[in-house]
Amino acid sequence: MADLIAITYETEEKAETVRKRVLELQKEYLISLQDAVVVVKDADGKIKLNQLLNTTAAGAASGSFWGLLVGLVFMMPLAGVLLGAAAGALGGKLSDYGINDEFMKGVAEAIKPGNAALFLLVRNMTADKVLADLAPYGGTVLRTSLDETKEKALRDALDEHVKSNPPA
Repeated sequence: MADLIAITYETEEKAETVRKRVLELQKEYLISLQDAVVVVKDADGKIKLNQLLNTTAAGAASGSFWGLLVGLVFMMPLAGVLLGAAAGALGGKLSDYGINDEFMKGVAEAIKPGNAALFLLVRNMTADKVLADLAPYGGTVLRTSLDETKEKALRDALDEHVKSNPPA
């Protein structure tokens, strides 16, 4: 079962930096992710999701390929590509991969305008090494599905950075 972790940061750039570092940790086999999404609340209060995978574009690309193959069989490759791309894009738009978009938008209502939140859906991780690596970035735990001891370790690691680097 995967665990959800949502951490807020003061800027979108900081959240993107942390997501990039988490993806590097995944390459080092210290963490295994199902999804990593940066959610930004702009100055007007509008919420934007920066997802790793654009399902609409992926669906359109896949649909174009299959449409071309079917179109070649019926001697109508251009029509096949167009119909396949349209069907694939629609299918991609309707599919939801990883963390539920509406859930993220609802949780993100709690963050301040101009801030961002990093949502991680974690399959498993080497907690001590990941927490030590992410602690220097700081952040505030918004929500988790971790058990109490793991959540406390996460909060303590992030709070330690804040205590040693107070805001100016």
